[in-house]
Amino acid sequence: MDSYHNDMEGSGVICSAVDILPTEFAKEASQHFGNILSQFIGHLASTKDFEVLPPHLKQACIVHRGALTSLYEYIPRMRESASDELSQNLPDSHPNKKTHTRLVSLTGHLFDDFLINEALDRIEAAGGSFRLVKCHVGQSNDATSYSELEVGADDISVLDQIIDSLTSLASKSEKNGIVENQPNRISLTVGKIHENGLECVDESRRKASVLILGAGRVCQPAAEFLVSIKNLSSCPLFEKCMDLNIDVEDDIQVIVASLYLKDAEEVIQGIPDATAVQLDVSDKESLHKYVSQVEVVISLLPPSCHVAIATACIELKKHLVTASYIDDSLSKLDQSAKDAGVTVLGEMGLDPGIDHMLAMKMINEAHIKGGKVCSFTSYCGGLPSPAAANNPLAYKFSWNPAGALRAGRNPATYRSHGEVIQVNGDDLYDSAVNFRLPDFPAFALEVLPNRNSLIYGDIYKVGDEASTIFRGTLRYEGFGEIMGTLARIGFFNTEAQETLKCSERPTFETFTLKLLGIEKETLLGSNIGEISIAEKIILHGHCKKQETAVKTARTIIFLGLHEDTLIPSTCKTAFDVTCLRMEERLSYSTTEQDMVLLYHEIEVEFPKSQKIEKHQATLLEFGKTEKGRTTSAMALTVGIPAAIGALLLLSNKIKSRGILRPIESEVYVPALDIIQAYGINLSENTA
Repeated sequence: MDSYHNDMEGSGVICSAVDILPTEFAKEASQHFGNILSQFIGHLASTKDFEVLPPHLKQACIVHRGALTSLYEYIPRMRESASDELSQNLPDSHPNKKTHTRLVSLTGHLFDDFLINEALDRIEAAGGSFRLVKCHVGQSNDATSYSELEVGADDISVLDQIIDSLTSLASKSEKNGIVENQPNRISLTVGKIHENGLECVDESRRKASVLILGAGRVCQPAAEFLVSIKNLSSCPLFEKCMDLNIDVEDDIQVIVASLYLKDAEEVIQGIPDATAVQLDVSDKESLHKYVSQVEVVISLLPPSCHVAIATACIELKKHLVTASYIDDSLSKLDQSAKDAGVTVLGEMGLDPGIDHMLAMKMINEAHIKGGKVCSFTSYCGGLPSPAAANNPLAYKFSWNPAGALRAGRNPATYRSHGEVIQVNGDDLYDSAVNFRLPDFPAFALEVLPNRNSLIYGDIYKVGDEASTIFRGTLRYEGFGEIMGTLARIGFFNTEAQETLKCSERPTFETFTLKLLGIEKETLLGSNIGEISIAEKIILHGHCKKQETAVKTARTIIFLGLHEDTLIPSTCKTAFDVTCLRMEERLSYSTTEQDMVLLYHEIEVEFPKSQKIEKHQATLLEFGKTEKGRTTSAMALTVGIPAAIGALLLLSNKIKSRGILRPIESEVYVPALDIIQAYGINLSENTA
């Protein structure tokens, strides 16, 4: 009727409309499509005989003439079963009170291919009952769904018959409406069994459990690794685990806990044997509740949370893995962990993590051969892939930039040819030097010193023999000079600014003009431009080279710091404003990939032969996009080592207790083998 309503008044069919068409779409085109669609909808709504509908519409029809269609009858059946209490709490007269029960997990395209109907029919046809324990529905065509049912029967032979029937359904080749090459799997696990009212547990099939704290990008590959390893029986990863005598036959139950349940649910989407829960780790009671349910905890939360988490793990005698640096507060728990028989494995990510493991492997191999390490240098960086390095900084953030910007002001110390070099935090960006990798000369890189390198001489036990010890952060060439210039202009200042305190908000342009000392009236055009910015940068001595000034001006413009739009009231400092713009303008698109690059080089002197060898190790990993989901290289190279640490602890391959780094052979030898078997390529050579 060509009319619109914002409420429920009037009579007729309620149509909820969401405008998703481009605004420049011609009204006539939209009207034409709407006219055709309205005829179709009208015909569909007036159809009295459900059976005359074509198959694709019949399958999509949930309700017809006030009743659920046959394909969707599972909805009330599952709802009713989910409302039942646990079978052991039901009265004996209840029809679902069965003598024997088992937990059955169904994974696959359960709902879009209606496999769930046949599964429930088979249970009830055999005289059994079911109760829905948990359910996760895949949110896309590629995502699988997961349901866990408590299946019961009064006769154990009937229960076995049901399990056999469900297992045959899993292996059955479906063709009608089910996509081939996507087999539906039903994994059978034995949980609590009730016989004559007595509860017993089949310990031989008990699931190992891991609690993952956090819901960032790193959590998903860690969770996927742990739950999927048992299904990879023909791949190198499985074979490597078997070679190492690591038991991967049993299921691993993963619980992902986050402050916001929605975030945890997004992490486990499409991952069977994974559960999402809401957890505030500052709530000691809740933290203890979930830690007590598992064997190993992986914390991917900020380091500030780790002492409380480690304390809970020690009290409850549960192992802990983190990917963060071990600080003094965590180190103080070493004896408590040893007394409790608990391992707290820290620094089990990329940097720190894989860098430690590669370094110790190379250094120990050199020592075994009688060599002396006279130089150790390590370089690591998370970067955009070359195709995604499409901005003046050639850098992007996959998280809030604040942490990275603060790290860029940290002082650094290293040793070069026997001389200790100290770099002030304010000079860090200016200390960047160009760097080329022998195996990848096309990468135009630069390196900045990374904090205190000398402590690694002690950690790696080469402090007394190596005249050079250096750890650096990799960036694309030109990053340091631009960031250093931005810092001198004042874009990273953390003091509150008067212009940002006013109730009348300034624009980004006003803010930038003030930092640069430019009066708007002096501008040739109506807006600030690249030329005027570069001129002021040189004039005020923020940099010496014209080329650097121009690059910095382009960066300021790319970030939108020249735009005539109001700065949000949440920004109180120049640092806040810059972080906001960098987060908005320097983020990855859904199709862009990141890159991780790690390079170790050690020079080894062999006193007997007077020969010097140069040993090199390189890791180059790119982000991956599979089934429409992108996993960053950083998430893979941090999440997978953390998960491997948990796997080694579950398998009791790590015997040491207390606060550990992955610098012991019982950790790094199997971990590096599994990392490579997983597909993360680590190459080594000797020159």
